[in-house]
Amino acid sequence: MIERRKLSVALATVALATGLLTAAGPASAKPTGPARQAAAECGVRSDGKLWCGNRVGAKGYEHRSYGSAVRGPLNSSFSWFACWGPGDPHGGGNNIWYWTKLDNGQWGNVPAVDVYTSVDPAPGLRQC
Repeated sequence: MIERRKLSVALATVALATGLLTAAGPASAKPTGPARQAAAECGVRSDGKLWCGNRVGAKGYEHRSYGSAVRGPLNSSFSWFACWGPGDPHGGGNNIWYWTKLDNGQWGNVPAVDVYTSVDPAPGLRQC
C-alpha cells in the first residue's frame, strides 16, 4: 500500500511538472495561431513605424531593463513601435527592446520577446 502511494505521488509530480512546462512553454517560442498571423503582418510602414502584433498585457518599462519602473501595459494585440535599442537580455534570446506609446498614454520600452517580429531588430526600423 505504501509503495503504491509513493508511486502515485511520483507520477502526479511528474504529470504536474510536465503540464506546467507544456502550458507555460519557453519564453522564446515561435508564435502560433493568431500570433503567427500577426508576425506575418508585421513590418515597417511608410510612416517609419513598426506595426506588429504583440502579447496582450506586455509591460512597457522606463528603461530597457526589467529592473526599471513599469510605465504601463499594451492591452491591445497589435501596436506600433517607433524605434528599437539594445538593453538587458530577455526570454526572446536577444537584448532588443522596442520603444512605443503604451495604451495608458505613457512611453515605454517593450522587450522584443513580447513583440511578434520574425527577426530582431525588425528590418527597416530605426535604432533609438
